[in-house]
Amino acid sequence: MSVSHNKLELVQIAEAVAREKSIDKMIVIEALEDALARAARSRYGHETNIKAEINPKTGETKLWRLTEVVEEIDNDAAEMTLKDAQVRNPEAQIGDFMTDPLPPVEFGRVAAMAAKQVITQKVRDAERDKQYEEFKDRVGEIISGVIKRIEYGHVIVDLGKGEAIIRRDQQLPREALRQNDRVRAYIHDVRRETRGPQIFLSRTHPQFMAKLFEQEVPEVYDGVIEIKAVARDAGSRAKIGVLSNDSSIDPVGACVGMRGSRVQAVVNELGGEKIDIVPWADDVATFVVNALAPAEVSKVVLDEESERIEVVVPEEQLSLAIGRRGQNVRLASQLSGFEIDIMTEAEESAKRQVEYADRSARFVETLDVDEMIAGLLVSEGFSRIEEIAYVDLDEIAVIEGFDDETAQELQARAAEYLEKEHAILDAKRKEMGVSDDITEFEGLTMKMIIALAEEGVKSVEDMAGCAVDDLCGWTERVDCEKKHYEGMLEKFRIKPHVAEDMILRARLQAGWVTQEELDAEAAAAAGEDVAAPAEA
Repeated sequence: MSVSHNKLELVQIAEAVAREKSIDKMIVIEALEDALARAARSRYGHETNIKAEINPKTGETKLWRLTEVVEEIDNDAAEMTLKDAQVRNPEAQIGDFMTDPLPPVEFGRVAAMAAKQVITQKVRDAERDKQYEEFKDRVGEIISGVIKRIEYGHVIVDLGKGEAIIRRDQQLPREALRQNDRVRAYIHDVRRETRGPQIFLSRTHPQFMAKLFEQEVPEVYDGVIEIKAVARDAGSRAKIGVLSNDSSIDPVGACVGMRGSRVQAVVNELGGEKIDIVPWADDVATFVVNALAPAEVSKVVLDEESERIEVVVPEEQLSLAIGRRGQNVRLASQLSGFEIDIMTEAEESAKRQVEYADRSARFVETLDVDEMIAGLLVSEGFSRIEEIAYVDLDEIAVIEGFDDETAQELQARAAEYLEKEHAILDAKRKEMGVSDDITEFEGLTMKMIIALAEEGVKSVEDMAGCAVDDLCGWTERVDCEKKHYEGMLEKFRIKPHVAEDMILRARLQAGWVTQEELDAEAAAAAGEDVAAPAEA
């Protein structure tokens, strides 16, 4: 059978489009079939169910009207009864489709425009699906492309096999990117979008710097040197924590390179951003001291429970430690993950004196002891009545001037005070209408329960309805100024992950969720983490 020129041309057009867009030819054929079916419906009626088929080899087109076999007819154009269907085919059943061939249709101008839109959309969707599949596993890589255009400050980058975007907030400050320039960036997200690029690039992401060092420093690429942490004030200054797995290799020297060649290559790529390379230490205090360089540190007081660290510096080193607009201490805090409080030696001394006086006065009042005994307890590091009541007896007895009898008496007085305080608070919570179930909730002290009750949280059910910000507080920008809203348990220094665990347990106890649902959600999240590429 001979094939007409027009029919062959249809197949050739489909092949050409598929090659140009790097997609499967059958996707284009299916788009053409959909366009033909729509054009046929405009002629035979939009309520008619029409199927089009194009032979991918010959280009021959066929049209059928599909009529569904149903019990009751709602649409005469697309449905028929079982009785009528069995006249044509005795084996017909409910849900089957009866087919009737239709003559080919001629495309009018309106039908042709509609068909063009259908084909264009289908091809675009196929392109986007292919692009997503190709790049979804490349998150965390550095990629290079040519700037295609700039729209409202957002840079559209041609990657060859698709387009990506560097949003305005992901560009380095004062960086002049122009059309047709080649640019390198970090793939920080790939997601399905209905319109526009779905590959999101960044030049401000901390891992962009880590990946640049991986490219410039062979020891980092080989894993001999690890980049443990990165903190950036994009376009201005950055700190990077490095650790060597080989004692014979200096991690800082290797990253700096001969005459600074390696670090300078990274600095040039980042538009002159200054980089401090900090030797990593497992001891947080040591690492924070390293991160605050070039400032000299006199003393460090670490509070691991609240993830805070007090750093004492000489008066003349204060401005250097804080840095311009707090930049040095802010980057050191991001790098270590601890909140850093910088103070001078004079400020630290004054603070200690105030704390000493406050704690001594509290012990004198609550334990009914003289100032000398209270001072000894404070000097040995005791700050709360609970510590004295529940600490091992030997830790009190070893204090100079104390014996076992004195230690037992102090613990007894501390326990008695706590019992009285608990009774007073328990009476107060009953007066406030707090339910008994929340008093048995793990992780909540009676003081916390009273604090929650004052804000209207009086049961486990109420606790289940809370958010992490409600408990820990939050900060937002109001009229161009940052404003902090205090959380119900903020004064107790509850960490966000602890608050989240409390709320989750409350929702379990209240029956809002089941353990099976949480396990399924955790398993799904773990699966996503495994699928995601590891970042440096």
